[in-house]
Amino acid sequence: MKIFEELESEVRSYARNFPRVFHKAEGEYIYDENGKQYIDFLSGAGALNYGHNHPVLKKALLDYIQDDGITHSLDLHTAAKRDFMEAFRTHILQPRKMDHRMMFTGPTGTNAVEAALKLARKITKRTHVVAFTNGWHGQTLGALSMTANSHHRNGAGLTLAGAHRIPYDGYLGDHVDTTEYLDKVLTDTSSGVDLPAAVIVETVQGEGGVNYCSREWLQNLSRVCKKHDVLLIIDDIQAGCGRTGRFFSFEEAGIQPDFITLSKSLSGYGLPCAVVLFKPELDVWSPGEHNGTFRGNNHAFVTARATLDEFWANDDFAASVREKGAYIAERLDAIVEKYGEGNFNAKGRGMFQGINCVNGEIAGKIAHEAYTRGLIIETSGTNDEIIKLLCPLTIQQDALVKGIDIIEASVKVVCSTMDEFPEDSCYFDEVILQEKAIHPGAQPLDGQKAW
Repeated sequence: MKIFEELESEVRSYARNFPRVFHKAEGEYIYDENGKQYIDFLSGAGALNYGHNHPVLKKALLDYIQDDGITHSLDLHTAAKRDFMEAFRTHILQPRKMDHRMMFTGPTGTNAVEAALKLARKITKRTHVVAFTNGWHGQTLGALSMTANSHHRNGAGLTLAGAHRIPYDGYLGDHVDTTEYLDKVLTDTSSGVDLPAAVIVETVQGEGGVNYCSREWLQNLSRVCKKHDVLLIIDDIQAGCGRTGRFFSFEEAGIQPDFITLSKSLSGYGLPCAVVLFKPELDVWSPGEHNGTFRGNNHAFVTARATLDEFWANDDFAASVREKGAYIAERLDAIVEKYGEGNFNAKGRGMFQGINCVNGEIAGKIAHEAYTRGLIIETSGTNDEIIKLLCPLTIQQDALVKGIDIIEASVKVVCSTMDEFPEDSCYFDEVILQEKAIHPGAQPLDGQKAW
């Protein structure tokens, strides 16, 4: 652990919550250097929908490398890119009657968001974009201006401009359709809200707290955008690639967004890859007008193509995701009912779900307890109050059951100690000191007392 303390920046975060040196991983399991096994309900923050080192993807990648396949190609035509694009059209676009163009950006999700924002502004000749409360779109300055979280926005070091933020679905209560507000302010020339270039939205706000919009709200949002000639960007970076039970998270709404951003699990193997999809008439780029050195990750194209052939040639895999999602919802509802005392609630769609634990301290204690029991799971939300499940979509049922059993046991332990050990007690100080003794380089969890 010493090298990380001495050389790595203080900006590191996940390593503070899970202070181990991890060594290998397979499927839904990750192992530390001592061989201890953990069930992975983090999955690279959604970048490992098909688990760690899936054998089909691994074989495709190893065969490609063994044959001296091209690794880096800028935006040159390569066989790996061609094969991926053909598979994407065959398995994803054509069955959904989509004719969107594919733009390969820099390799991360925030690069895709930046490109979408830039192109929307270029097309419309308008400057600002409508974004939503609790939205999360990335860490580079343009994407960060669309992100709602104040902690991350404050890290910019300057005033972020270009966004007009309105309430997400449910933000003002279940019976308030906030798309009506958007329609009103865009219709009223005295509202003070100028016509935007685009609206950017997540159908499930992962980092924002596993908030999800209704099908009707998303349909209404699409109609408002069309009515006012505003481009609609669906940020499907975390919710896409099957996480909600369909390849795209917006499919059940029956809409056709102008832009779709994809990254995270697009490669299927944890390799960096990002794409912006947009309707053909919106492809007004000049050659080289938006580029990037690492927009040609051929290893990612190889594994991405393999995921499409393996998982998306028919609906069987998606159906299994929906089935597992129903099981997760049933279990989480039961946990909330049994231990929440009317305060907790479960939320989410498909295999993108979580438990709202009211405050970050409780959620942090539950996540830490789960970690001591062999489960890696993170928190999200405004104050990290949500226990967020992001297990691999390919997880075996026995591991899924065991993982949720660990969550339930952890909730039970923490809830049972809340009265016995109030906030100012030394109980969690003792837990932290024990962890500190085992792992001298570890840092306190967010929201916990410093050592």
